[in-house]
Amino acid sequence: MKYLLPLILAAGAACAEEPVIVHPYDGNHADALFSLENAIINQGLVVDYHSQVGEMLARTREDVGGAQIFEAADVLLFCSATVSRQVMEADPLNVAYCPYGIFVTEREGQVEIGYRSYPEGPMDAVEELLGAIVEEALAF
Repeated sequence: MKYLLPLILAAGAACAEEPVIVHPYDGNHADALFSLENAIINQGLVVDYHSQVGEMLARTREDVGGAQIFEAADVLLFCSATVSRQVMEADPLNVAYCPYGIFVTEREGQVEIGYRSYPEGPMDAVEELLGAIVEEALAF
């Protein structure tokens, strides 16, 4: 029985992790990023910040060590006044999830667009928005 407790705790921790929703993109990283930015703008939103994660990892790799992770990796951050108000009126602590981010990565020649999953309930509105943006980006 004493050996079972660590397994139960490990399983619980694994289940508590937030999944990431990822879609393959049929094209190159630059085209995926362009499509994503246009899909965000088409929703009437503004990209608040473009995080160039891949460049940061490449630039700091010699200093901190480690292998190359991505050929390219970017995250576009933005907010929706309408959706943010909706989810924060339901629970003001949902402010912790704003701004929302969608990433574009390229690893081993495979380009992907994705975003993190959010807790069920009011945050479903955010996932619907992110899903619609990604679907539009994939269709470009």
